Amino acid sequence: MGVEVTVISSDAAIITVCGELDADTGLALQHQLAGQVVHGRRHLVLDLADVPFMDSSGLRVIVRTVNDMRNVDGSVSLAAPTPVVRRVLDLTGMGMSCQIFDTADAACEALLGRTSAVSDRPAHATADR
Repeated sequence: MGVEVTVISSDAAIITVCGELDADTGLALQHQLAGQVVHGRRHLVLDLADVPFMDSSGLRVIVRTVNDMRNVDGSVSLAAPTPVVRRVLDLTGMGMSCQIFDTADAACEALLGRTSAVSDRPAHATADR
């Protein structure tokens, strides 16, 4: 499994995952994602276009990351899941926990629009979730 990080703003990054996401590779991805929080990233886009297979271990990494990001008022969006991965996400109801986009570009556009809308609000206002 390969992981590429592209920073798109001071608090957001695209994490492009290549290869199978399973028990053998899930821990490495978890470490990469945790490192993004350490570096101040609060909003992540997981680009899954090159993930041909994901088992429950991979799903667990995504669920944990979604929960971790919520704890820091952040978000996780999933982008371009392959049909096999999309089926796993749909069967487990992940669409109720985070947004799933057809492309990484669409996820980034939504994310950048959402984060700028939040930062444009007065300090006492809270963002809708």
